[in-house]
Amino acid sequence: MADFDPELFEDKYANYFTELQQAYKNAFNRMNDRYDSELIHAIDQFVLNESEPMYEGDGEFRIDLPEDPYDRMEGVVVGEEKFDEILERYVEELEKEHRAIFGFGR
Repeated sequence: MADFDPELFEDKYANYFTELQQAYKNAFNRMNDRYDSELIHAIDQFVLNESEPMYEGDGEFRIDLPEDPYDRMEGVVVGEEKFDEILERYVEELEKEHRAIFGFGR
C-alpha cells in the first residue's frame, strides 16, 4: 500500500504508476476468473486502456471511460446490454482496487 497524497495523484502516472498497474492487474484477474476471459481481455485492451482513474476525495475513486466504449470493442461478439453490465462490474472492481491499494479499504 502506498502513502496516498491527493495532490500527488494529480500527476498519478509519475507518482503512482506501480500502484495503478497493480490495481488494474488485480481487477483484471478477478474479472477474468468470474467472466468470459475473451470478453474481459477485450474490455481491458480496447476500453480500459484509454480509461483514466480519478480521485474524487474522501477515499473514493472513479474511472473515466472513453466515449462509446461498446463501439471500441474488436474481436468479440457480445450484445450491448451484456457488455454494459460486465463493464459496469469491471469498473466497480477497479474502483475497489484503487481504494484498497491506496489504503481506503475495499
